Amino acid sequence: MSLCHAYRRFAVSAVILSIMLMAVPSGLMAQASKPAPSDAPPKMELFAGYQWLNPGGNIPDANRPPNPFKLPAISQGAAAGLTYNFSKFLGLEGDWGISGNRNALINTAMIGPKVTWRGEDVNFFLHALGGVERMSTRTGGSSTGMATALGGGMDLKISKSFSFRLFEADALIARQNFSDVVPASDSSLRRPVYVGARLRTGFIYNIGGEPEVPVAATCSVDHSEVLVGEPIHATVAASNFNPKHPLTYSWASNGAKIEGKDTGASIDTNGAAPGSYTATATVTDAKKKKNGVATCTSNFTVKPLNPPQISCSASPSIVEVGATSSITCTCTSPDNVPVTVAGWSASSGSVSGSGNAATLSTTGASAGTSTINATCTDSRGLTASTTSSVTVNNPPPPPPPQVDPVVEQRLSLRSVYFATNKPTVKEPTGGLVKSQEDTLEQLASDFKQYLGWRPAAHLTLKGHADARGTVEFNQALSERRVARVKSYLVEHGVPEASLQTEALGKEHNLTAAEVKGSIDEDSTITKEERGRIVRNMKTIIWASNRRVDVTLNAPGQETEHSVRKYPFNAADSLTLLGGREAAKKAAVPAKKAPAKKPAKK
Repeated sequence: MSLCHAYRRFAVSAVILSIMLMAVPSGLMAQASKPAPSDAPPKMELFAGYQWLNPGGNIPDANRPPNPFKLPAISQGAAAGLTYNFSKFLGLEGDWGISGNRNALINTAMIGPKVTWRGEDVNFFLHALGGVERMSTRTGGSSTGMATALGGGMDLKISKSFSFRLFEADALIARQNFSDVVPASDSSLRRPVYVGARLRTGFIYNIGGEPEVPVAATCSVDHSEVLVGEPIHATVAASNFNPKHPLTYSWASNGAKIEGKDTGASIDTNGAAPGSYTATATVTDAKKKKNGVATCTSNFTVKPLNPPQISCSASPSIVEVGATSSITCTCTSPDNVPVTVAGWSASSGSVSGSGNAATLSTTGASAGTSTINATCTDSRGLTASTTSSVTVNNPPPPPPPQVDPVVEQRLSLRSVYFATNKPTVKEPTGGLVKSQEDTLEQLASDFKQYLGWRPAAHLTLKGHADARGTVEFNQALSERRVARVKSYLVEHGVPEASLQTEALGKEHNLTAAEVKGSIDEDSTITKEERGRIVRNMKTIIWASNRRVDVTLNAPGQETEHSVRKYPFNAADSLTLLGGREAAKKAAVPAKKAPAKKPAKK
């Protein structure tokens, strides 16, 4: 294939490529959404910069005809260009370039379509240019021929007005005619085809184009007027921002509480004073140094609330102590919001109820006036309170109770005794011997009967421990003893509310003189037994202090204290003393049997 045919084929390819480049933007524009105003291209782009050229061919050498001379790359050059943009993608570019050294001077002037893909900070472009090339050689031969440039490059954005062309790389094809200096015998040198390359860099000045439209934001609220406590929802719509950039949203209010997320925010008016307020939204494009923030406001009014209204009445309004009265309330809201009645209370007696009705019980109340309070609350938290009154009279006094003096006397003669270190920590419910369980069972039976006569009576249980052991040990031991006596009485039907307890440890121990006096007063102990007891007085003193005293207390009656009489004659008394029951006779001899009368002779 001759160079002529190659050049013709290349020219046809250049035309086809130019048509394709002109068609590409139309397809891109059909698929792409409308660009943001900030992405609008300049109307014209003026380029000026440096050019490096490799002509890519030979020139005739007049000094050595018909020998050709291969042109080397030319590093001295300059370039300029002007592009008129029809749209964001398509423009028409006019181009001029000059390169020269001692071998040749080459000028090009071309025009053609240019396609640009515009990014955030960088533009990429392709162009197909056609025109003329003027070549003047060192031998004096000159030629002007057709030329075509195909290529592209990358521009870095500096500002709206300036860009920097990082590089431009083009394939440059031209054909010249040196028939005036080259003989007809050398056809390839007479009309040579140059397939070369050129590189460019420089600055671009952007002229005209649509001005950048300021970003904007529009705020709105779903209710411009609300009552205190009612919620409000605010929204913001941003416009003229770059759709490819992420946006951040922040919310503020000059009074009510506001919590925002993205384009929506919730406004809480609870606790806000009546008045006018403003919700402010700020939209920010962090990637834009300029024209990246928009603010908008929306106003709303908080109106005061009307509290509910309540009234109550009592029926009957006069009762005797122990009787009941019905309380009925009517509660309404001027703002027609839901209301509830609660917060019932009474100055005397007890009141219970639900909704707008309640019952006053005067059981345990004192004679006089009982004031009943009720509170009405609406769904917004507003309240209103009112009172009603009931007169409480004392009933006729009951007949005086008939107390059995024998039962009352038995209740004052009870003390319960424990063996050494009983009950234990591991067995807090143990420690009672059989004789002491019998004592407690009789005590429980008598006290329950006594409560029928005097319901306000109660028993006081005071626990003791002997003098041995530490203060902490004896305190804990006396606590276990008094707790065991109490639980035993409760198990046998004594109300727990009628029992009071006190643990004294080894405080208030009986002295030797007090123990001896108690023994001397015990008529059931013989003289011989009393002598043995006195000889073991230390053990007896210890045993006498391992006890729980029971004290009877009744309103209007003198307090009766326990006799604190040690059960020497109990079958398990030696267990309480700390010995063995089998050795009872050795420790405390049984009473002698009466001597038999001599038989009559």
